[in-house]
Amino acid sequence: MRARDKAAVSALRATLAALDNAEAVPVDAAELRGLALEQAPLGAGATEAARRELSEGGVVDVVRAEAAERLEVAAQLTAPAHAARAARLRAEAAVLLGFLDGPGPA
Repeated sequence: MRARDKAAVSALRATLAALDNAEAVPVDAAELRGLALEQAPLGAGATEAARRELSEGGVVDVVRAEAAERLEVAAQLTAPAHAARAARLRAEAAVLLGFLDGPGPA
């Protein structure tokens, strides 16, 4: 059970980061150059940018992509020395796909 919890925590942390990245707003080159000091925003939250809101479908797409990536890498790890890593990746993918499939029959 503990090993499954570690896989779940790892998968969820990585997927939350991927969702956070998907919500980031692209920055154009003009914004990267910066402003003159007198035009710079000051104070708390001055560096905050509005974020995109993903639709439910967008969230599902990100979670499916994360699961697919883990399964793809696990399939590439064919050497016996990598069996434990491949099993962990498959367990992580199963956790993510379990969230998408919903709870099983009671």
